[in-house]
Amino acid sequence: MFKPATSFHARAADKHYVVGELYRLIEHHDRSDNSHRHYFASIKNGFDNLHDSMLGEYPTVEHLRKKALIRTGYRDERSIVCASKAEAERVAAFIRPMDDYSVVVPLNCVVHVMTAKSQSVRAMGAAEFQKSKAAVLNFIDDLLGVEHGATARSEAA
Repeated sequence: MFKPATSFHARAADKHYVVGELYRLIEHHDRSDNSHRHYFASIKNGFDNLHDSMLGEYPTVEHLRKKALIRTGYRDERSIVCASKAEAERVAAFIRPMDDYSVVVPLNCVVHVMTAKSQSVRAMGAAEFQKSKAAVLNFIDDLLGVEHGATARSEAA
């Protein structure tokens, strides 16, 4: 049996729970601030080591992070079916400026719009954040042509 630690928590529990009811509990792990800071510092390190030829596609650290999220599957996708290939090209051209970080791909008569998933604490729990962090850093290592983990390790050095 669980008991509220303080009277404040007891009042909050009274508002949300009913005595005698059964509730399923899940273990919750907060995200580590150190892991969060390490992640963003590692992305910055990767960005600082990009070849000049890649700066057109990744002009800022945020472009690199969001496009890496998209390309590693941490994305939201929408598709728009158009009447023709020409219309799909026009729709894609219209959509692209709406979000600098999105990937917009017209394919035949369909426009595919991909945007990065939010990595905010509210949107992504600790476990999913860690998986997305590893995927993004591995993606950056692949871009740089270095072994996985190199970008994150050299950031700490």
